Amino acid sequence: MAVIENRSVAAGNLAGALIDTSPVPLLLFDAEARVVRASPSFCAGFDILADGAEGSTLAELGGGEWDIAQLHVLLENALTDGPVLSDYETDLVRHDLPVRRLVVNVQNLTHGDAERHRVLMVVNDITDVRRVEHLNVALLLEKDTLLRERAVLMQEMQHRIANSLQIIASVLLLKARTVKSEETRQHLHDAHDRVMSVAAVQQHLQASLGEVEVGPYLTKLCESLASSMIRESRPLTLNVRADNATVTSQEAVSLGLIVTELVINALKHAFPDGRRGKVHVDYELTQPGWTLSVTDDGIGRPPTSPDIRVGLGTSVVEALGKQLRAEVVASDAAPGARIALVNIGPPPSNDD
Repeated sequence: MAVIENRSVAAGNLAGALIDTSPVPLLLFDAEARVVRASPSFCAGFDILADGAEGSTLAELGGGEWDIAQLHVLLENALTDGPVLSDYETDLVRHDLPVRRLVVNVQNLTHGDAERHRVLMVVNDITDVRRVEHLNVALLLEKDTLLRERAVLMQEMQHRIANSLQIIASVLLLKARTVKSEETRQHLHDAHDRVMSVAAVQQHLQASLGEVEVGPYLTKLCESLASSMIRESRPLTLNVRADNATVTSQEAVSLGLIVTELVINALKHAFPDGRRGKVHVDYELTQPGWTLSVTDDGIGRPPTSPDIRVGLGTSVVEALGKQLRAEVVASDAAPGARIALVNIGPPPSNDD
């Protein structure tokens, strides 16, 4: 009997030592739901004197702030050997002090012997954790709001740019009607077409703030070009075929300007005198790059001559091709002509 008593005393001393050194706030209750021992971390964390804690019930701890109905239920359940319950989260409300958010767990330590029945209450203060979580949620909501506002502002800006370009194009067209020089008139018409091409590209990029799908983008762009340049009396068709691919908005602008320039050039020069014909726009993925081509079945390319100067349209296409790391290749299509931009993939890195 003495041996059992000694073992019980030793176990009690060990439990007391563990509670005294625990960094987590702990309360040890006896069979009458009174505090046997309170860890220093509990007393320091919740401004409770150790001498005042021991022997107290939950309702008597501190200023009565621990008199929480759910905690009484958890303690009673453990004292009556009820089922193991999970953590319980609650607020600790104290007068003139900030509310603390707690997670409480109550477990049996001993069973059967009513006199030595002990129940351990573990109290985790998660106030700062919840504050950070709420702050993160607020920041995420603010971020989503800012992104939506940015998208709206970006689309509004692009819409205004497209409208401004169309106004500029209209002014050029009006000016072309008033000049007497045929050469000047032609230059103004060319300037009008190029401004309209930039406006068309801008219009079809309004909804794209990141990656752009090449096929739908070029299809919409060519539908716009066809509706503005192919009249009902002209027996011409414009078709688009593209592999599944995406490009950045910046690359899409360059591709759109190139296609617009080449399509306009084909529709204006490849089919004189109301000639019937077709223009094909193709975007094909290759290894390791891609090929963009505009092919017509018109009258073909004019014969080369050293006296013929390189036109502005050709210079524009070549300059845009360099930005895309693509080479311009012109060839006969028999009948017609084919202008292709061939990209051979990204340039080698400096490490190569």
